[in-house]
Amino acid sequence: MPINLANKKKRDAQVSIETVGRQRNVKYIDEDGKLTHNVRLLKSTVHQQGLTDAYELDELADDIVKDDPEIDVEAFGRYLTETSRVYTNNNKIVFHVKEEEVSIDTEGEEKDRKPREVKFQNVNTDVPIPWTGRLIKKKDAVRKFVFTDTKQIIHTNGLTWDFLFEIAKELHDKESLMLVGGGKKGNEPLIFQRGGKGFRGFLEGRIDGDSYCLLLHLSNLELKLPE
Repeated sequence: MPINLANKKKRDAQVSIETVGRQRNVKYIDEDGKLTHNVRLLKSTVHQQGLTDAYELDELADDIVKDDPEIDVEAFGRYLTETSRVYTNNNKIVFHVKEEEVSIDTEGEEKDRKPREVKFQNVNTDVPIPWTGRLIKKKDAVRKFVFTDTKQIIHTNGLTWDFLFEIAKELHDKESLMLVGGGKKGNEPLIFQRGGKGFRGFLEGRIDGDSYCLLLHLSNLELKLPE
């Protein structure tokens, strides 16, 4: 997806961002030496999950032995590919859902409850992600924040290559991550899609000769020592 990014010289450019793929070093094989892969299978339907409502509890065991009501032979074991999340109530689909944001304190008690605010993405707008200049050493960042995802920022042409290489080199030389965020001042959470979660961004640059790697680490959890 595209992202609008600014550098130290207040120049901005539209570049691309993609998820960083991690190579899988462990492979699983079956008894014949063939590679295996994970699949999702249908285990049961709502009708099989509500057996205690449809049968008397003392007769349920006999009915299971006699008729196998806990298994839908037509659906059980079916491969699942593309699925969509739905909300239900009493096994009926709910079309109008009221979502709320609930704040919980350290004791697990509810502090606050309010309607969920659906925010728009702010990484590809007329306002670029600014150069904040707020740096944190890498060795300190890994002890203070939990990184949940990493995006790689890549160039789209020769001009944006120079643009990103300059950013990566400065961060590489300082051995630091730069805190980035949305908005004109860079103090807003980064939101990548409408209604998505907000993240703090930590920009890391690496260079090797004429090659560069610019990574955007994302975090929504800060580590703190208990009192």
